[in-house]
Amino acid sequence: MSFELELVALFATFFLNLPFGYWRKNTKKFSLEWFLSIHLPVPFVFLMRIFSRAPLTHIPIFFLVFFSGQFLGGKIWERVGYSKCLVVDVVRQWKGVF
Repeated sequence: MSFELELVALFATFFLNLPFGYWRKNTKKFSLEWFLSIHLPVPFVFLMRIFSRAPLTHIPIFFLVFFSGQFLGGKIWERVGYSKCLVVDVVRQWKGVF
């Protein structure tokens, strides 16, 4: 087991969930979009956990990091949300800076 590889998987899980949390915050609760924004990243997180060879006892850590990314993504939308897409809004912010 490689601690560094697991740490990379945890950071990737967090950053993967930021745009999905951003998207989730701008959807109607329990709608199809809301459901997809939560569940689409799950297979990727599962694969990252498998490839990093993290033990089963570390699943709660991945769970916590997953929902931390979702939560922070939603908070970012509350601050700067113009659309449902984080990438589009980041580009709009950068155009305003330069």
